[in-house]
Amino acid sequence: MKTVMAVERGLAVIVLTKNEERDLPACLASVREIATEVIVVDSWSSDSTVEVAQSAGARVYQRDFVTQAEQFNWALEAIEINAEWVLRIDADERVTPELAEELRKNLNAAPEEVTGFVVPLRIRFLGRDLRYGDSYPVWLLRVFRKGVGRYEEISMDEKVVLLRGHARRINGDLIHDIPKNLVSWVRKHVEYAIRECQSLSTGPSLQIESAYGDACARTRRRRKEHIYLRIPLLWRAAAYWVYRYVLRLGFLDGIEGAIYHFLQAFWYRFLVDALLLEMSNHRSKQKR
Repeated sequence: MKTVMAVERGLAVIVLTKNEERDLPACLASVREIATEVIVVDSWSSDSTVEVAQSAGARVYQRDFVTQAEQFNWALEAIEINAEWVLRIDADERVTPELAEELRKNLNAAPEEVTGFVVPLRIRFLGRDLRYGDSYPVWLLRVFRKGVGRYEEISMDEKVVLLRGHARRINGDLIHDIPKNLVSWVRKHVEYAIRECQSLSTGPSLQIESAYGDACARTRRRRKEHIYLRIPLLWRAAAYWVYRYVLRLGFLDGIEGAIYHFLQAFWYRFLVDALLLEMSNHRSKQKR
């Protein structure tokens, strides 16, 4: 197997964790050859997450968790980072060898005006790589120059924004390997639904419109705010599932895809709308 050398200008990998002993080893192993420093910001895990991180040579910091954006921005501002580049990765994500090689080549050769890189996310659900249903590729701005990128300070669907310069796309997949089990996935998405309901109730955020770099994120957000959110509550969840599963050929992803597209495109979105309806009814009763 070809060995990928570390990024010459330095690449700091930042991982936020909470009880990730199962997924963290594979995540850290996938960046071992290209990272010059690994930083784990843990939220007081009760399992062996900290020991796993330390055994892999990571610097570990403990801090109470508020939001993903707040935690990650704290890491950028409070922790000494020596590398020129930063990679944001979750514990259940893995850098493929192809992406590692692309990162090494592009980060070493990037001109000054290029301050970020957008990578393709590939979802692996119940062991199957999903290819259809608008699930691949999902282009994400995950790599940026130190001091140039930060997360939007919003509670849900936050994105990395660049303060200057522009981003380029590179090849090679970032694999999102989910779930640990379906029960944990459902529980996590109930929490996400509550957060998204709260976020939508305060109005849409267009913060990313004024940011550099992530045109894909801007497009996705515009579609959501100018098309999806204008469809009536509850009905839009069904419409979105038809779009994903039928029009975007999600049925070609097999039984695993059928489960994922139903849960993610219909059940989750229906739950968000149900929570919004419940909140609206509660407010109406309070005004009486």
